Amino acid sequence: MRAPVSTYRLQIRNSFTLFDAAEKVPYLKDLGVDWVYLSPILTAEKGSDHGYDVTDPLTVDPDRGGPEGLLALSKAAREHGMGVLVDIVPNHVGVATPVQNPWWWSLLKEGRQSPYAQAFDVDWDFGGGRIRIPVLGDDSDVDALEIRDGELRYYDHRFPLAEGSYTAGDNPREVHDRQHYELVGWRRADNELNYRRFFAVNTLAGIKVEVPEVFDEAHEEIVRWFREDLVDGLRIDHPDGLADPEGYLRRLREVTGGAYLLIEKILEPGEELPASFECEGTTGYDALADVDRVFVDPAGQTGLDALDASLRGGETPDYQEMIRGTKRRITDGILHSEMLRLARLVPADAGLSTEASADALSEVIAAFPVYRSYLPEGEDVLREACELAVRRRPELEAAVKALLPLLLQAGPGADEELGRRFQQTSGMVMAKGVEDTAFFRYTRLGTLTEVGAEPTEFALPTGEFHNRMERRQARLPLSMTTLSTHDTKRSEDTRARITVLAEAATEWTESLRRLQELAPLPDGPLANLLWQAIAGVWPADRERLQSYAQKAAREAGNSTDWLDPDADFEAKLTAAVDAAFDNSEVRAELDSLVELLDPYGSVNALGAKLVQLTMPGVPDVYQGTEFWDRSLTDPDNRRPFDFGARRAALTALDAGELPASYRDDAAKLLVTSRALRLRRDRPELFTGYSAVEATGAAAEHLIAFDRGDSGPGAITLATRLPRGLEQRGGWQDTAIRLSAAMTDQLSGKSFGPGTVEVGDILRDYPVALLVPTV
Repeated sequence: MRAPVSTYRLQIRNSFTLFDAAEKVPYLKDLGVDWVYLSPILTAEKGSDHGYDVTDPLTVDPDRGGPEGLLALSKAAREHGMGVLVDIVPNHVGVATPVQNPWWWSLLKEGRQSPYAQAFDVDWDFGGGRIRIPVLGDDSDVDALEIRDGELRYYDHRFPLAEGSYTAGDNPREVHDRQHYELVGWRRADNELNYRRFFAVNTLAGIKVEVPEVFDEAHEEIVRWFREDLVDGLRIDHPDGLADPEGYLRRLREVTGGAYLLIEKILEPGEELPASFECEGTTGYDALADVDRVFVDPAGQTGLDALDASLRGGETPDYQEMIRGTKRRITDGILHSEMLRLARLVPADAGLSTEASADALSEVIAAFPVYRSYLPEGEDVLREACELAVRRRPELEAAVKALLPLLLQAGPGADEELGRRFQQTSGMVMAKGVEDTAFFRYTRLGTLTEVGAEPTEFALPTGEFHNRMERRQARLPLSMTTLSTHDTKRSEDTRARITVLAEAATEWTESLRRLQELAPLPDGPLANLLWQAIAGVWPADRERLQSYAQKAAREAGNSTDWLDPDADFEAKLTAAVDAAFDNSEVRAELDSLVELLDPYGSVNALGAKLVQLTMPGVPDVYQGTEFWDRSLTDPDNRRPFDFGARRAALTALDAGELPASYRDDAAKLLVTSRALRLRRDRPELFTGYSAVEATGAAAEHLIAFDRGDSGPGAITLATRLPRGLEQRGGWQDTAIRLSAAMTDQLSGKSFGPGTVEVGDILRDYPVALLVPTV
């Protein structure tokens, strides 16, 4: 199996096609990248910028360059000795525009007789033999239906007509009643939907790749990529949604000839991938959480907790109780259809009503500490969740006791459907209840509420960080590491600046108080989140910040939400953001805060970048982040960027024009390019992992490790807690011991052997990458 040394993620879309990507390959090669990493490229919904709404799995999207574009990209990569990694989406397909998806169009037209009926996960009996499509404003809108060009139309929505279901002059409402689908009011999706979705997105319908024929057709084009040597590896989106992730990975490994595989899997603290999974690891959110926390000052927790409590009326939030509540909000709200489908599978002899079953199942899911328990390995997790559910709700003891044996059976058999579907559903609830709700409510420090993170883990001591890296080197040396993705809620450099608040809790408390006086927002925790985000990306344009503020407030769901927005509150929210631009006092406060944070945030960002690029695993660089990138949640993190400026800056660096300051774009580019090149060109320097111990007054401000195995390898040094370091007078006598003469790949200076003062090594930059001097 060929595996990457590093990757560079590109978002492929109609404004940046596979042909455009092919043109950038020479630059990526010069940057030091080993493999090009592509977002989904199969044909997706017209206009889709992300590609996760695939409408035709049999073709490369013409709007993204088509098969010719993939060939051009692959050829360019091969000519430069690089590989290609592609993101695929096996869990669902896009159905927003039925006519664009031939599988879905066939299903709607032919119902259970469609050749694609086995591909979709539909509860036909619950729908009375029809599939419910929640597109109407309300059910009375069926009067707005019309027949046009041999199709049923609802404004711009087009639907097929079953054979023989219409003759000229028929009433459109009556024709609708003869179809294999039923158009219903969109609000009915929460309780009455009868097809599996991706989370609560009605326009993404789940498919059953556990069915061999469905797998074969859904992967026909993907298999061609490997047969024709166009692609080298795959990233699998949302495997937790599949009926049988283990079986899917085994089959995928087989049809790709043993290719490199990564899964988009969120691992909670202490959780490991099942040993039976045929893949090299995850897409790196677990690594991101570790890197972030080693740069957080634990001393700031008390002050930030006090501020958080003051914004909640003096109460310190119980995070476990919070996420229990947000998960129940999801199970009883936007995913109640999924819970009711599970409940309908509970056998009658269990003696439970549908609603009673749904309540008990929801309480068990709300108690889950992980996304999915993966039976049989995760049996203990499921049992513990059941026990916790009963402790929280003793009146559910009998119901949970009756359900547990059914939930423990999650195989392919018909009598195991409840357990199997429960496994598919728990991750949906976790994602929507925690990542997309609680993470916008638990706001003491935004760095801590990133995808894949455990917000109650405030900071990570360097010793524990080293322990985790040693385990990563031993168990998952080919798993991806990352700092920014298309899904992160804040980019790496935004988080690095926000992290400084842990070193400036007093100043932040005062600053937020003044901001609340000048631009009051009647939701204290949200104000905390909002002003952290604004400070993290400032300066930024008004439209970006308004878009983020609305999304954050609606996701949190405390003062407004997506289904029923609170106009009065959102007007106040808009006014608060506008104040950053229109109120001179607010702007002055914000400028002053950012002036305090930015120098230290830049130190944090360079440190995090170098650590991530040189730690065990396969480092990914998200597009454009070789320069400073201060972004917020999507779509903000998918904005276009200037490749030309990065190309020119790299050329200047290679010509000997070093950055004037560690805060320049060129400084981050220097760190990124030198680390990537070293990993690609000197792999023998990255075969082990051991901590490098520092001595002296400021030893706690250094994170350092040696990637050599039997002898010295590449040694990373990074500054942590930079404000505290400055306040204590700098590095002073802090030193490390080098067993050989070493040269810094960033400054070009040489050090050792013997004891060397850290202040000398880090005189030019707050980070260093040392290699044995030749």
